[in-house]
Amino acid sequence: MRIYLDNAATTPLLPEVIEAMSDVMREHYGNPSSIHAEGRAMRAVIEESRKTVAKLIGASIGEIFFTSGGTESSNMALKCSVRDLGVQRIISSPTEHHCVSHTLEILENQGVKMEMLRVDEKGRLDYEQLEELLQSDHNGRTLVSLMHANNEIGTMSDMERISRLCENYGALYHSDTVQTIGHFPFDVSKIKIHFLTGGAHKFHGPKGVGFIYINHEAMLKPFIDGGGQERNMRGGTENAYGIVGLAKALSLACSNMAEHRGHIEVLRQYLVEQLLENFEDIQFNGDIDGNSLYTVLSVSFPASAKSELLLLHLDISGVSASGGSACSSGAEAGSHVLAAIAADPGRKTIRFSFSHLNNKSEIEDLVEKLKTMVELRKMEAVA
Repeated sequence: MRIYLDNAATTPLLPEVIEAMSDVMREHYGNPSSIHAEGRAMRAVIEESRKTVAKLIGASIGEIFFTSGGTESSNMALKCSVRDLGVQRIISSPTEHHCVSHTLEILENQGVKMEMLRVDEKGRLDYEQLEELLQSDHNGRTLVSLMHANNEIGTMSDMERISRLCENYGALYHSDTVQTIGHFPFDVSKIKIHFLTGGAHKFHGPKGVGFIYINHEAMLKPFIDGGGQERNMRGGTENAYGIVGLAKALSLACSNMAEHRGHIEVLRQYLVEQLLENFEDIQFNGDIDGNSLYTVLSVSFPASAKSELLLLHLDISGVSASGGSACSSGAEAGSHVLAAIAADPGRKTIRFSFSHLNNKSEIEDLVEKLKTMVELRKMEAVA
């Protein structure tokens, strides 16, 4: 049996989610925009899912819009804020996911001013600099775009603090919350945020479907034009089966959040202890003892002639992990996140990311496999 420790890239579908989607596939086939009985039945299924998502994050039904995933949602928030809300300056960080950072590059080329916050060696934001930038005179509206938890190293931002600063200085606030939706509680009725995003496949739902929350005070025009679906916010026939799977997966994640978090935190800490006990010069990227995403552990192994093959050897031995973001795993360039925190480029970083489906025996098997690989490298180095 393989050991799957790449849940930050995507998570396995839960049986309950598959069943919920299958039920709709068997019973409903109408176009939700059609006015006949079959269409109305499918529309009802979508709206019930919207109601579920809205309730779980404290939003109103009219503030939830289904998309193809977190990338589309963040693109929509950023590009449409510039187009529709007069945003002329965006404050962000150098450790954002590429769905944000690459979008910001495009907007900068179109004349939007970019301000990047400093991050320390653990990836923590400089909040004093954020306030200084918000205080500074600027002609035009400002949008702050800061992810809730980094997908590579797990360091988290303080959403409440950022929200207060944005509200105090009249800035819009967008957060890429793809890694934290379903893993942390959210209540947008209590914390002022204008845009946040979710992708179903990060919390055991289907791929290719997500949502964006848009605060009613910052409504946008459509990002994708077409037939006026999603309450005239997103053209294109809705991915009804995916939407049902998203709502079911999020409902399960929120209902079992405390139990799952406790289980995962124990596994993560156990791996930390085992690595420190069995290997020399092991380091961890990110704020693992502070405000950190409990599903992610970024491990830095010492440099060696064979260190670049460690990830490949893990795969061959039956362990699925990653070197960082799955979205750039095939690229030759190093991680922009590790570069931003000034990590040693000679060391090899492996990201292990967990779900409630993992268990202690898998962690023990992983450590034993790593022991064999490290010993093999030592023998080869001596030879």
